[in-house]
Amino acid sequence: MKFLYSILMLGVLMSCSNDDEYDSFEENEPLELVVPENFPEIAYNMESNPPTKFGFELGKKLFYDGKLSANGFISCGFCHEQRFAFTHHGHQFSHGIDDLTGTRNTPSISNMAFMNEFTWDGATSNLDLFPIIPITNEVEMGETMTNVISKIQADEAYQKAFNAAFEEGGVNTENFLKALSQFMVMMVSSNSKYDKYVRGEDGVQFTEKEVLGLNVFKAKCASCHATDLFTDGSFRNNGLPPNPSLNDIGRAEVSGGVADNYKFKVPSLRNVSLTAPYMHDGRFGSLESVLNFYTNGMIDSPTLDDSLRSEDKIGIPLDDTEKEGLLAFLETLTDDTFINDKRFSEY
Repeated sequence: MKFLYSILMLGVLMSCSNDDEYDSFEENEPLELVVPENFPEIAYNMESNPPTKFGFELGKKLFYDGKLSANGFISCGFCHEQRFAFTHHGHQFSHGIDDLTGTRNTPSISNMAFMNEFTWDGATSNLDLFPIIPITNEVEMGETMTNVISKIQADEAYQKAFNAAFEEGGVNTENFLKALSQFMVMMVSSNSKYDKYVRGEDGVQFTEKEVLGLNVFKAKCASCHATDLFTDGSFRNNGLPPNPSLNDIGRAEVSGGVADNYKFKVPSLRNVSLTAPYMHDGRFGSLESVLNFYTNGMIDSPTLDDSLRSEDKIGIPLDDTEKEGLLAFLETLTDDTFINDKRFSEY
């Protein structure tokens, strides 16, 4: 039986407005976030920022607005495309203003409500602060928060939307970030074939190859890609040879400790068949290449994760049959309901 996370806050009455979009007597209704029975508990502090109808709609409007970037074109949705599970499919690195590129692959932003740390190196543990990173990155959105808020404050439609969404209305940085979080926390991907299978829904069965893949996954992959989020949220060195042109040391850039050199956040595998290319630097264009890397492509280093060591060898031993099973299983993690959910679509 699904657990319903009830947001215990009454909707606030909206301020008077001549804009037909907002009825001054209409309540800003709270939204209910349904936690799937096979998911862990929510990590985001829902009490401090409970999603509401107009808060969510405002967050969505901001998410797809180019005003958040210096050139007025690059929105959050530019790099986080819904049809690719909110990643930038086909782009090795994040692609921003003036056709500039970053140094890391764009990660998915589904199931953010269940995560404790964000970005490949865990630069923030607060979802509300997460958007500041791409907005102020000089090769992504290239803006300042001061300029973004100034542009939003000058927009009459936004003024009304902020007043409608927040009891203490007004266009300010806090409300701006809270609105984006309200949009993101509702983006739950939990309706793949795998989910239906583990929940025992009628008529959903795995093929023999998918069952094989699930068993291989549990035995050889689930120690890092744990729980039904398919990530344990940790930072690990998976033996990927460093890209000499990037000099990206991963988690150590945040922690400052050499023990974190070349450690990156374990990504969720949900919708993974849609999110190529793979790894923090997008070096692999296919899942087959990823599996081949884990079999025989790793290099050793002082921070290599212990789970990838066995006796005098490193890597994950996989034969061709096991690889085929894993590929079939990973396909079951695609959530078409989420990919096509109109609540999250730009249009």
